[in-house]
Amino acid sequence: MSSTHHSRLPLRLDPVTLVIVAGALVLSAAMGTRQTFGLFIGPFSFDRGLPVTLVAFAIALHNLVWGFTQPFAGAAADRYGSAPVVAFGATTFAAGLGLAAVAPSGPLLIVGMGLLVGIGVSCTTFGVVLPAVGRIVSPEKRSMAMGLVSAGGSAGQVLLVPFAQGVRLGAGVAASLFALAFLMLLIAPLGMLLDRRASVGVPQTDARPEALRAVLGRAFRHRGYRLLTLGFFTCGFQLAFIATHLPEYLMLCHMPVGLGATALALIGLFNMAGSWGCGWLGGRFRQHRVLGWLYLVRSATIAAFFVLPKTSVSVVIFAAVMGLTWLGTVPLTSGLVAKVFGTRHLGSLFGFCFLSHQIGSFLGAWLGGLVFDLTGSYSLLWEATVAAGLIAALLHFPIDDSALGTPAPLAKQPARA
Repeated sequence: MSSTHHSRLPLRLDPVTLVIVAGALVLSAAMGTRQTFGLFIGPFSFDRGLPVTLVAFAIALHNLVWGFTQPFAGAAADRYGSAPVVAFGATTFAAGLGLAAVAPSGPLLIVGMGLLVGIGVSCTTFGVVLPAVGRIVSPEKRSMAMGLVSAGGSAGQVLLVPFAQGVRLGAGVAASLFALAFLMLLIAPLGMLLDRRASVGVPQTDARPEALRAVLGRAFRHRGYRLLTLGFFTCGFQLAFIATHLPEYLMLCHMPVGLGATALALIGLFNMAGSWGCGWLGGRFRQHRVLGWLYLVRSATIAAFFVLPKTSVSVVIFAAVMGLTWLGTVPLTSGLVAKVFGTRHLGSLFGFCFLSHQIGSFLGAWLGGLVFDLTGSYSLLWEATVAAGLIAALLHFPIDDSALGTPAPLAKQPARA
């Protein structure tokens, strides 16, 4: 008996750790891959003769598709678990990249990089991964765990851009896209680890199942949820404008060539610390207030960068501060939804919030180009991002973050004699 006891492995992997690591890997692959798309605009245009506007539209379209499919992906994960959703999303993502790699025409590129990639991203990013983490972690540690996963997911944004660039320069656009597609197929099985919540013993607050339609109705009648959803629009608007147009803006300011790419890389690097830090703050302070201050810091940073003289040092400082506030909104927003409504339908409820974020992303990227074409300047959009951040802060501070209980079942009527 003693020998049998000592033959057992003395250590057992903690299920919470497994979920956090798996979630970070899935997010790293998906978010890192989509960050590489800007590398292919010029090669697609030069090698295949496709208009730059068409390639840019295909890339922009996946943001909109992502937003509109996110609630459905979240609802599917709530009902069936993360495993089938992540597997379907990773496979669809890979198929979209493969189609883009061989697409001889614009319509096929739009289907691959716009439609299929958009569906794939919705199944492999925040709306599916963070709810899985939220269900396995205790409420006291939930915000920090979500921040840790988001920080780990940011590593893909730092690592995959140079990887895709290196493969593209060495073997061509198609090989680079196929390599990214293969990476997405590798993370497809990790969804099974995200469903390891039953063995942890975290108490479930949603004891009685409630219809999704009723949950959504309660959410949209909740003033705080509406304010949170409206405020999340600002996050997408600010981030998409900066990520899409900062390099061109710096060129117009006669800054060194390549400084824009360096700034975006620094944003991704500091985002790792920022996501973890915001999750940590959300576990110690009321999350809606942390969000309000985050939007104020963002707006102040953008305003200072816009009005002050542009130097290499000011660009680096701007990128660092923006990185610290970049995706810190995600663990805070998802954690706040979980606090108010519980985790049973967290994927669906966060999905509708994220739809607002992605509409903002589409408009931030598109309006930046439109305003520049009409006025020859980005000034109006810089001012709009500052104003939007101030409005978002005002929307978040008054949010009521009290937890809502699940409606009690109706009492049975006594049987008639």
